[in-house]
Amino acid sequence: MIHLPSLKTLIVLAFFLLQFGNAKAQYEVAEADFKKVMDKFSAVGASVAVVKEGKIIYTHSFGLKDLENQTPLTDADIFRIASISKSFSATSILQLVESGKLSLDDDFGDLVGFKIRNPKFPDQKITLKMALSHTSSLNDSQGYLNLDLINPGKNPDYAKCYNDYAPGKGYQYCNLNFNLIGTIIEKKSGERFDQYVENHVLKPLGLYGGYRVDALDSTRFVKLYEYHTDTKSFTPSPAAYAPRREEIKKYVMGYSTPIFSPTGGMKISAPDLAKYMIMHMNYGTGNGIKIISKKHAKLMQTKITEEEEYGLALRQSSTLIPGVKLIGHTGSAYGLYSTLFFNPKEKFGFVIITNGINATYTGDFPDFTRAAINTLYQHFVK
Repeated sequence: MIHLPSLKTLIVLAFFLLQFGNAKAQYEVAEADFKKVMDKFSAVGASVAVVKEGKIIYTHSFGLKDLENQTPLTDADIFRIASISKSFSATSILQLVESGKLSLDDDFGDLVGFKIRNPKFPDQKITLKMALSHTSSLNDSQGYLNLDLINPGKNPDYAKCYNDYAPGKGYQYCNLNFNLIGTIIEKKSGERFDQYVENHVLKPLGLYGGYRVDALDSTRFVKLYEYHTDTKSFTPSPAAYAPRREEIKKYVMGYSTPIFSPTGGMKISAPDLAKYMIMHMNYGTGNGIKIISKKHAKLMQTKITEEEEYGLALRQSSTLIPGVKLIGHTGSAYGLYSTLFFNPKEKFGFVIITNGINATYTGDFPDFTRAAINTLYQHFVK
């Protein structure tokens, strides 16, 4: 005997097929528009993730992971994400603040282990909070890849690492701040920087990523490319994934930390970075686990500098999507451009990572970033 489906079942099936068809059509239009953005800026590849109502609703990877071999980019592939990494360092050190191991008002030099005082203002303390917000008066003029640069006992020109204004009285984006913060994480936790972030941020959130190249699946690394405007061509940037094995063998806890680049060395996929973003969107809780307190999550998102709208390793913007308040960070190095921005009240956000573009700027954001995030906003959120 043949049993025909009930009317109710047919209605449910028809509704499902209609919704599926609508979603498919929406994705096709969105992807066609995003590909136009890719073409306009000669993008090699890009991975994106969209969060709405606190959940990932869309992920997709466009273009190529490897130009030479014409390998398609996939959502599982991992990128170095440059300066978005700073928020992982800030999240980690705020965990140590919450455990009572240090304070945001502590003397930065006392925490690092050698004197950090602007020689033009020797009596004014530089605090951990100033370093997290780029108001420390430090600069990157001497570089930021090792601590000797700012150590008075190692570099006779250490004074050049300081600006002319008093600590807390001005803003200058400074990578050295965060490589020093990574050092403090080691000193106060007793764990090597890369292992601390893995154990206390990545693993609790169920994320695959990290700082040590040899701890990750190298087949998933996305090749990064620098664009040359004169020849309109790309060249690969293999240094982005340098394993630094010999330096790690000689590692000195609490001093060699810049090897892992707490300021820009995280490697992670776009979907996993979106899961991390959801934790900050939810004021410190992700994957059912509290990573940092609501108080400190909100502090990270609260602007300390008016003009730059910078907080603690996160910044505000109402111009990236005109009239829409967002919180997040960008990154750029080795040809990659990364974007993480979200709205914690309305629970939407975006992750966009490209491994190479013809980068032009309007204001403080790349034009590719502006076009890409607005395309995703129009199709999936607005």
